[in-house]
Amino acid sequence: MNSKSTVALAVSILTVSLVTGCGIVGSDENRLTLGTTDQLEYSADAPSPLDPAAAYDLGAWNIMRNVFQTLLKPPPMAGGRPSPEAAEQCYFTDGEETEYSCTLREGLQFSDGVPVTSEDVKYSIERVLRIKYAGGPFGLLENVSTVEARDDRHVVFHLKRPDATFPYKLSTPVASIVSDKYYPSSEVRKGFEADGTGPYTMKVNSTGRHGESVMFDKNPKYKGSLSARNTGIDLKFFKSAEDMGRALRKAEIDVVTRGFTSTQVRELQWREDDTINLYKSPSLETRYLVFNSKNPAVGKKAVRQAVAQLVDRSTIVQKVYPDTGRELNSIIPAYMFGHVNSFSNKYGEPNVDKARKLLAADGVSTPVHLTLNYTTDHYGPATKQEFHEIRRQLNASGLFKVDIKGTEWSRFGTERLGKEYSVYGMGWFPDYSDADGFLSPFLGRRNDFENEPSPYVRDVLLPREQRKSNRAQAVHDLQAIQDAVADDVWFVPLWQGVQFVAAQNYVTGVELAVNSSSELQLWELRRGLPSE
Repeated sequence: MNSKSTVALAVSILTVSLVTGCGIVGSDENRLTLGTTDQLEYSADAPSPLDPAAAYDLGAWNIMRNVFQTLLKPPPMAGGRPSPEAAEQCYFTDGEETEYSCTLREGLQFSDGVPVTSEDVKYSIERVLRIKYAGGPFGLLENVSTVEARDDRHVVFHLKRPDATFPYKLSTPVASIVSDKYYPSSEVRKGFEADGTGPYTMKVNSTGRHGESVMFDKNPKYKGSLSARNTGIDLKFFKSAEDMGRALRKAEIDVVTRGFTSTQVRELQWREDDTINLYKSPSLETRYLVFNSKNPAVGKKAVRQAVAQLVDRSTIVQKVYPDTGRELNSIIPAYMFGHVNSFSNKYGEPNVDKARKLLAADGVSTPVHLTLNYTTDHYGPATKQEFHEIRRQLNASGLFKVDIKGTEWSRFGTERLGKEYSVYGMGWFPDYSDADGFLSPFLGRRNDFENEPSPYVRDVLLPREQRKSNRAQAVHDLQAIQDAVADDVWFVPLWQGVQFVAAQNYVTGVELAVNSSSELQLWELRRGLPSE
């Protein structure tokens, strides 16, 4: 079955009732407006929201995927393989998977008309590794030893260790091709500007350091495998899901890609007319509690295991995410090859007596005092309710005395890497659609959490599963890693998302515009006739 058929079967369309018109938003008959509760902003702590060397969150990457090119593009569905984009072809040249060669398409140009060569690819990759931006995505490329530009169109990557997942990493925005004209070699580019070779150019409309909207226009210089079905897209950022919902009902926006609350989903599902379609599909969005290995309050494994023994995922989902989430019992989500319910297998149902015995066996005095940190403005308003519920569960055991603290993402994203936070909440969307996308960024040598995972996991199991080009052969190592995470408990999985996208009934291509990794593919959207 081809990938488009798979997507179509995976998505269910729910026709809903809303009183709107189907007039054109803006003057261009094939220009569309999207709404999201993601935010785009910069600060002194995070000055470069759209630089490939620094940006490492879904909202930024969804902008960047449409403006920059990578050698390869992600597969449309989990389990697929990357395919050529800026490259004409890419392949391993040796049997060990340590040398990877790519040939660029002919005629590639930056948006200012300057030709793209293999030297630009080399510069882009080496720049990320040179800057090593704290909290950035450089860990995805840490296995690159050298990059060789053999001629204008041929580039070769020499890897330190065998890695069959390297093509997936080259399909992520960290591997975006940039020009040294706009991107300094040893520092990040500050502000909202972004210049690439992708299917769109972009301009951010902002108030001070806060982005209000992004205007995407088709890039006339683009040469690649994608074909934009619209003339442009306007992406509008909303402070609240309620404001976004009102704009959708008034047909001020055409599509909503992220940020629905469970209440809004239910309201949309139970309407009666057909002016807006609601699309439901599986999602690889995940949410975790992260224990900070730099903070002594959670240094004892018994403390972390006791939290894992007490957290009631079912109640969290029922109370906070009844329509938009499901329980998650592993670091790798369901629907992903290699998933196993390691946490439920080890801990079973929440049990106070078992948690008490874990703490007592390690000589831990109770109640254990912890502060759970969460971001107030990055994952939606339900995050606060979620952390109130986790606090209630832990305090009800009598074994913990928990406080919670909310912080804006502009500070949270960098503060979590210090020593102050003992426990914090973190959402994750896979960098690439392989199970390793939930392992290497968490447990690898240059992991995004700056934690110290088990040396056996880091030095034996991870490299071994990455060597397996036939991913089915990696299943035993993948499961062993998940079991090790459940025992070590630097991460406690909480829930996995269910994805909803809403669109006016004259919008086509919605099923392909957001994949299971929540990657936004603006080129698939088009204004058509109202559906019957």
